[in-house]
Amino acid sequence: MKPFNGYKAEKAAPREHLPAGGYVAEIKDAKEVEYSWGRVLVVSFDIAEGEKKGFFAADYRSQQQEDKKWRGTYRLTVPKDDGSENDGRSKRTFGGAMWAIENSNQGYHWDWNEAGLKGKLVGVLYREKEWEMNGNTGWFTECCAFTDAASIRAGSFQTPKPKPLAQKAAPAAPANDYLPIPDDGDLPF
Repeated sequence: MKPFNGYKAEKAAPREHLPAGGYVAEIKDAKEVEYSWGRVLVVSFDIAEGEKKGFFAADYRSQQQEDKKWRGTYRLTVPKDDGSENDGRSKRTFGGAMWAIENSNQGYHWDWNEAGLKGKLVGVLYREKEWEMNGNTGWFTECCAFTDAASIRAGSFQTPKPKPLAQKAAPAAPANDYLPIPDDGDLPF
């Protein structure tokens, strides 16, 4: 066999997941991304305090593939202002996130400039979420909400409940393929 570049004999280990709970994070970047269905404010952060400090920077540096991913993100749907039920939910979520950032940074007030979020502290809440792909399932953790950093430091937050997959309807019983056999007829064997 011909040797190849980049060979290194090392034990393969699964990627560490941030446990469900609350953390104080520092916002590293925030940008608005447009999709065909609407806009999203993607807030990238890293853990700023505690034993998991620098968690996402370490995770990023440990990735060997070319298309590295920053996993410390929270995606806020930007409200469309169309009066729909989803729009109302988006406005409440967006407003709650900005409240959390404002209350974590004395004197800061959201001024509709996402670049101004860089360097701000915020509390992040992580929950477990179940995934399914090609018939396989498993669990990971995701940032599901922002809260004020003081609540995280004081331990006065509730860890969000795990989010399992939606229950699918049970498949219908298969129809049988047996031929009806008359009671008075000869058996086929």
